[in-house]
Amino acid sequence: MSVTAIIPARYASTRLPGKPLLAETGKPLVQHVYERVAAVAGVDRVLVATDDERIVAAVESFSGEVVLTRADHPTGTDRIAEVAANLDAELVLNVQGDEPEIDGDHLQALIDRMNAGAEMGTLACPFPEDADPADPNAVKVVVDRRGRAMYFSRALVPYPRDPQDAVRPLLHIGVYAYRRAFLLKFATWPVTPMERCEKLEQLRALETGVAIEVVTVSHAAPGIDTPADYAAFVKRLAANR
Repeated sequence: MSVTAIIPARYASTRLPGKPLLAETGKPLVQHVYERVAAVAGVDRVLVATDDERIVAAVESFSGEVVLTRADHPTGTDRIAEVAANLDAELVLNVQGDEPEIDGDHLQALIDRMNAGAEMGTLACPFPEDADPADPNAVKVVVDRRGRAMYFSRALVPYPRDPQDAVRPLLHIGVYAYRRAFLLKFATWPVTPMERCEKLEQLRALETGVAIEVVTVSHAAPGIDTPADYAAFVKRLAANR
């Protein structure tokens, strides 16, 4: 099965403009992500999808593969679908461009799950002890006994009506795998009511009756959303060196 990983990268960011190009480590942030993904044995090809010429130049500077997309895509999924339309890969991974410490073993586990013929898959992990499950920015997922998503929400799910029966929530990790043919269909479907309500694209698949495989891994890699996040990444990288 041929696998292409696509990394959507935008220059605009409310809290950290120009995030993919931050380079205090000696490499732009997008290069760190690219190299982590390229090291995964099951990934045959890595592409960056961007609408910004500055990011194109940065990726080309380290001999990475990059595609300049339209600038009017409402979501990252639409951006990767534009790129996937011109690929012959059977499986497409959508890996966020702000996770330079993404775990390659987790990506491989997702690829392996998709070998069973699933149309869409994603990752989750136990909710970190130091995080607030009620935080609407931390998306929760409820999974059935087969390892398939029942629902994703910004709200606290499952809700612990009786404390003694509480179930620790699973944190959704925003990495996706799609069968290419499914991805191209998915990108044409209209926004569904729950997707509009929660602002979560994956609910479009669930509302349409598509099963989403969920691979539960040990932890989530820290993402880069703020200057403090990036400073902490730079510090960790220096310590590991």
